[in-house]
Amino acid sequence: MSATTKARPLGSTLRARGGWPQLWLAARVLGALSLLAVGAVHIQQYFDLYSDIATIGTLFVLNFVGATIVGLGLLAPIERLLGRLGNAVVALLALAGAAQAATAFVFLYIAERTPLFGFQEPGYDPTAILASRISEVATVVFLGAFLAARYLRRAPVLRW
Repeated sequence: MSATTKARPLGSTLRARGGWPQLWLAARVLGALSLLAVGAVHIQQYFDLYSDIATIGTLFVLNFVGATIVGLGLLAPIERLLGRLGNAVVALLALAGAAQAATAFVFLYIAERTPLFGFQEPGYDPTAILASRISEVATVVFLGAFLAARYLRRAPVLRW
């Protein structure tokens, strides 16, 4: 090491490159868990209220299936299982999860104000609506932070 080069502690190097790897792994995990919550609210509402409504009921089941597949995919050690393709698959899963949650949020917003697919949300279950909104926003925030750190800032991220 030359006299003009100063050694920096590991922490300052990590912060300069985008933060702590554990933080971004936690954002991925929390995003996956909140996406699973989105799916859980939708399947619960399907069985309680929406199973008889043709298009809306089907969309609730599809939301549950998609959230479960993507959420479990984000919790799985994809990078180890798929090797070189792993990082790309994780990015696509995170993007799909954030998009699914955002779409559900927007569709709920529309359905509360005007008919959507021939159905307008009557607000029968305000607790479920609140849980849905919170989990959808949390999913977008956590997975968005994970994607921004990992792929825009090239921050180091821990792998499973």
